[in-house]
Amino acid sequence: MKFSTFRYFVYSVLFLLPISAIAQTPVGTSTDGSNIKAIPVQVPFLNISPDSRSGAMGDAGVAISPDVNANFWNPSKLAFLESNDALSLSYSPWLRHLVPDISLSYLSYAHKLNDRNTIGASMRYFNYGSVQLTDDQSNDLGTYTPNEFSIDGSFARKFGENLSLGLTLRYIRSSISSISFAQGSGQVSKPGNAVAADVSLFYKKPYGENNLFALGAHISNIGTKISYSDVGPKYFLPTNLKLGVANTWELDETNELTATFDINKLLVPTPPIRDANGNIIKGHDDDVSVPAGIFQSFGDAPGGFSEELKEISFSPGVEYWYNHQFAVRAGYFYENPDKGDRHYLTLGLGMKYNIFNFDFSYLAASQQNSPLANTLRFTLSANFGGITNVGRR
Repeated sequence: MKFSTFRYFVYSVLFLLPISAIAQTPVGTSTDGSNIKAIPVQVPFLNISPDSRSGAMGDAGVAISPDVNANFWNPSKLAFLESNDALSLSYSPWLRHLVPDISLSYLSYAHKLNDRNTIGASMRYFNYGSVQLTDDQSNDLGTYTPNEFSIDGSFARKFGENLSLGLTLRYIRSSISSISFAQGSGQVSKPGNAVAADVSLFYKKPYGENNLFALGAHISNIGTKISYSDVGPKYFLPTNLKLGVANTWELDETNELTATFDINKLLVPTPPIRDANGNIIKGHDDDVSVPAGIFQSFGDAPGGFSEELKEISFSPGVEYWYNHQFAVRAGYFYENPDKGDRHYLTLGLGMKYNIFNFDFSYLAASQQNSPLANTLRFTLSANFGGITNVGRR
């Protein structure tokens, strides 16, 4: 393949297509559906909600009752799983308004070592679809499928009857070109690789006769920067802080209602405002280390405190269970227009039969022509291996 043609392919994948693996593109849409005004990060697929249960509750899941998909939402909750083993598979066609063959797949597993300790593992795979390769004479050189994936391992431990803590280690790989190529700058493209860690907390407290309050915290993707060449720039991972609360009311023997509320904030630096010569006019230098970037993210917005508040997204959601077998869910996700502009209503259903659960969610974006509109998620899970501790759903 000649360089000029392959360069066109690379530019198409990285810069022109709205679903570029680069977090922000000139055309204005990121992998996670946010617009060009969002804080720039790499591999944003790491923060896409993978499962249908939380996907139907406005992408809220930090403090809701534990299930195997806590590997993503709050791994510390795994310590409170009721079954010895749990397995879940989720699939979502993604950004179908832009490209027809993009998808996100998620596999999650958990195993209780004993009443206090649980291990978990999961894998996320983001498929960008097939890209046709040709040379300068338009000869067919086959197809290539850009993709990104992560593999996680988690450990959760209970401390007493109400508190648990979790730790997760993660490997990330972003492969967005089919071969290495020499760019005009002399740089050589390669897949991006990174490692990261999560820390999490979960606390639950029964009160009244049949009520339960819970709160959770999860800081994810604390890790190395990622680069796509040996000498090129390095980019921040989407380090993210999730905080959530949930309250469950057991109305009677057959009816149960949960209300939950999550907030999210990226823990990466906000780019400053610069003049034509690159000098900073407002804000702080964003070329800093990962630890410095995390602490700086709480006070570096060029617009001051009011802009910092805009960087927080909100996710209220509700879940109703009938007879612990049928569930109806709804939620809403809001992100400020100046920081990504995602806002959408979510709906979903759940059904439990024997050891199996099937969950479905539908995303109805409130923006006109949103790339996330009509997004579907499907999740099939199973709980097996017996019961080690009896808790609440």
